Amino acid sequence: MRNIPERETLTIEFKSDLKKLHDNDLIDAVIGMTNTKGGVLFLGVEDNGAITGLHKQHTDEIGVTALIANKTVPSVAVRAEIITEEEKNVLKIEIPMSKTIVASSDGKILRRRLKMDGMPENVPMYPYEINTRLSELSLLDYSAQILCGATCEDFDPNERQRLRSIIKMRKGDKSLLELSDEELDKALRLIKEENGVLHPTVTGMLLIGKEERLQELMPTAKAVFQVLEGTAVRVNEQFAKPLLAVFEIFENYMKAWNPEREMEYGLFRIPIPEFSETAFREGLVNAFCHRDYSILQMVRLAVEDEGLTISSPGGFIDGVNLDNLLTVEPHGRNQALADALKRIGLAERTGRGIDRIYEGSIVYGRPLPDYSESTETYVKLFIQRAEPDLPFAQMISNEENRMGRMLPINSLLILSALQAQRRSSIHELSEMIHVSEARTKANVEKLLESGLVEAAGSGKSRAYILSAKIYRQQDNSIGYVRQTGIDKVKYEELVLKLAKQQGYVTRHNVIELLNISNGQAYRILKKLVDKKRLVLSGKGRSARYIL
Repeated sequence: MRNIPERETLTIEFKSDLKKLHDNDLIDAVIGMTNTKGGVLFLGVEDNGAITGLHKQHTDEIGVTALIANKTVPSVAVRAEIITEEEKNVLKIEIPMSKTIVASSDGKILRRRLKMDGMPENVPMYPYEINTRLSELSLLDYSAQILCGATCEDFDPNERQRLRSIIKMRKGDKSLLELSDEELDKALRLIKEENGVLHPTVTGMLLIGKEERLQELMPTAKAVFQVLEGTAVRVNEQFAKPLLAVFEIFENYMKAWNPEREMEYGLFRIPIPEFSETAFREGLVNAFCHRDYSILQMVRLAVEDEGLTISSPGGFIDGVNLDNLLTVEPHGRNQALADALKRIGLAERTGRGIDRIYEGSIVYGRPLPDYSESTETYVKLFIQRAEPDLPFAQMISNEENRMGRMLPINSLLILSALQAQRRSSIHELSEMIHVSEARTKANVEKLLESGLVEAAGSGKSRAYILSAKIYRQQDNSIGYVRQTGIDKVKYEELVLKLAKQQGYVTRHNVIELLNISNGQAYRILKKLVDKKRLVLSGKGRSARYIL
């Protein structure tokens, strides 16, 4: 069995050693990988995956490791070992991802990328890309830097007034309103002193800069709002205004394209928007706040037939991925900008805006937000259009009213998973919500105590489902009995359980419950009548069996 991969990827590199790979070529490959995501280099393998073996001068693993350490700045500590594949020796070099920028000893800086055909290549890392890389590694706050060429005269008084109005309306830090303009700018890090002179920062120009100067000094600060119906483009407007103005424009646009529908529940009418306003707001704030402003691309908000898409330039920063979005410690690419948005009331103050995005879908019983189409160059949030699940939404609303507070995000995720999967074990729930089994179990136990979740089975087969009252609200008693009895009771006990659950049982109920024929259902019911466990009431199609 072959242990070496068949083809190259972003983190897998093959190098031929038939003619002894030149030291500089080896160092270039190492630098490109460590400046990207790290990976494994196989020396002695051709680009097409053919194994041709090592040159005799590369059979010293320690020597190769020392060569790489001596010719990289700062030194890259790799792990090298010789492996045998198809009776030929190959040097396997494991390269870590660097937490800073690595160059060769002669000053060359490279990074790794994928070409159009999906194959990897090494390319130079240009000066402007160094800031991007440092931002990804949380080593540089680009938004806190002084913006070259800008002066405090480039601030727009109208935008400053908009900022103060937002603090009032959004319940931001009220103490900011008592400050003078200069004190406010310093408090929000909109300005920075250098050699005794105050200069606007990137954050300052993004928030309250004059539009024409912002376009001149920061051409990357653009956003586009689109509405697409099928292949028809209803709205396609591009903006290069300060962020506070763009945010208000996008909010107003969304009001027109995010209709509410009233759904009746008993005596109440519940307004439910097409897309959660909280989720939209937090998604938009994240897009502006965590984007890479060194990339000449735009924040894009698109309302389409399938749903709402918010994408922003720049991939996830180091340490953040699809599996830990909801658990990783809050940290972003533009900390000064994030702090300012929190203090004025636009962003979630705890830094957990992602929780609000997920909560916005879960509370209405809709599919979870989807980040799976995100890449290394942009983050893409997709919120699917879907009918709300009213009984599920009412259950969450009732519980939160009872508690006097909102349910924790992990509890909401568990309830959403059980709503989708119907029946899951602790291990399965843990994998779905990307939380440890211990924490998952603790949250499930709380939901059990509150009566929102029930346990089915015992021992290793123990699983969890939504409670009977949820199934009753959904008019799905058959589904409840099937889930609770699927592994532990016989047909007769299942039928009796259903009769107890809904007050009676019909032959059609039994057929649907047990997936059996009409004759089998008749025999089971007759047997229960003979045992005096059920009583037949009515005849023909109106026949019912009562406990």
